[in-house]
Amino acid sequence: MRSILLYLFLLSVPMHMLAQRFQLMRYDEDYSALKDSTRTFYNKIKYIPLSQTGAIYLSLGGEVREELDYSANEDWGEMRVGRDVFWLQRYQVHADLHVGNRIRFFGQLRSGLENGRKNGPRRIDEDKLNVENLFVDFLAYRKLDKALTLRVGRQEIQYGSGRLIDVRDGPNLRLYFDGAKLAYASPSLNVDAFVMAEAKINTGFFDNSSTREANLWGIYSTYIIQQSGNFDFYYLGINRADATFDEGVAKESRHTLGARFWRKGGGFIYNFEGAYQFGKFGIGNIKAWTASAEVGYMFEYIPGAPTINLRHDYISGDKTKGDGTLGTFNPLYPKGGYFGFNPQVGPVNLIDLHPYLAWNAAKNVALTLDVVFNWRYSLQDGVYRPDGSFNMSSSNSAKRYIGTAYLTSVSWDINRFLNFNIGIQYFKTGDYIKDVIPQYKDGFFASSVIGFKF
Repeated sequence: MRSILLYLFLLSVPMHMLAQRFQLMRYDEDYSALKDSTRTFYNKIKYIPLSQTGAIYLSLGGEVREELDYSANEDWGEMRVGRDVFWLQRYQVHADLHVGNRIRFFGQLRSGLENGRKNGPRRIDEDKLNVENLFVDFLAYRKLDKALTLRVGRQEIQYGSGRLIDVRDGPNLRLYFDGAKLAYASPSLNVDAFVMAEAKINTGFFDNSSTREANLWGIYSTYIIQQSGNFDFYYLGINRADATFDEGVAKESRHTLGARFWRKGGGFIYNFEGAYQFGKFGIGNIKAWTASAEVGYMFEYIPGAPTINLRHDYISGDKTKGDGTLGTFNPLYPKGGYFGFNPQVGPVNLIDLHPYLAWNAAKNVALTLDVVFNWRYSLQDGVYRPDGSFNMSSSNSAKRYIGTAYLTSVSWDINRFLNFNIGIQYFKTGDYIKDVIPQYKDGFFASSVIGFKF
């Protein structure tokens, strides 16, 4: 019965709506063009007029995502977890209220559930029911194609390629903050200035809270050059009470200055980024850096537009323990899957080489093949998790190579609303893992995800 209702629902959607795509940030979607459209069932929930002129209107949407995961030796045998099979569920529903051309309210609820994991849910797995977005926009200025908007409240944010600030759509729970953002947008220049407080995630019902102090602040700008490269320039600051590195645990106040030069589309594509960090860790200083280069080519005139890419990252680690200077780079709030889905190595104290292929193998079917080679940048620093948190100490190991990850994934857009994704990853342990874990084991991970958005 449910499948029949879903089929009838999809049939009610006009073809011109099928050409549109849902945005990563659901608040970026605009359905005002449906004001004078055919009043199908789908259009009625995407554009609900609340005034005679339609100046006040409401839009509704949501998501259901079901994920079945299998992992073996996800910890390389350190905790002897062995094989694990678990089920993740994500449910989201949102309402977008526009009051004239100046004021807008956006609210979104989420529910993330985990079942079957041996060690219970991770921090990224379970949050039974809580508020993910709840903000108000004030359009302070608009002239032609330029606008200045103040956003206040709980909100998701993402910048650049997600190396430092990302919403983390891959894990079951997406990342959000409480705070304020002032955003200027034009065809050639976008500038955001923001001050945010980090969320404290609990697993119950409406029990999440805020740190109520500025944990993240900064300015992020993007200069867009049509038919050419684009430039990002940014400053980011963070403040954490108990930051943990191989060096130890202490209060951290860190500042990041960075720039990015990038281009995407057909033909040559590239993404170059560099950042320098300074500040205080306890009574010591911070001096850390990262540099990333990615080049590729999209063969846009070949069926399926195959793209070959090569990514190379240098991410500093602490060179000498106890010398009063922390050299470990902090990726702040990075994209969880920057080095492939469910990576076992995070973007800290790392040198990596990452060739990969992306190809639209059939209509609405995308195939990716990746290989990631991982080394420790500094022998005096350990290995960190995908979110940047500390995982394993250097243990005085003189070995540098962490291991090699082999990945493949297939994504099928069944239609505009339904997507199915399956991925497999095998991690071949390197000399460092073999040196610090007596009964080391290679890692394996498989995932299947089906998602529905409306």
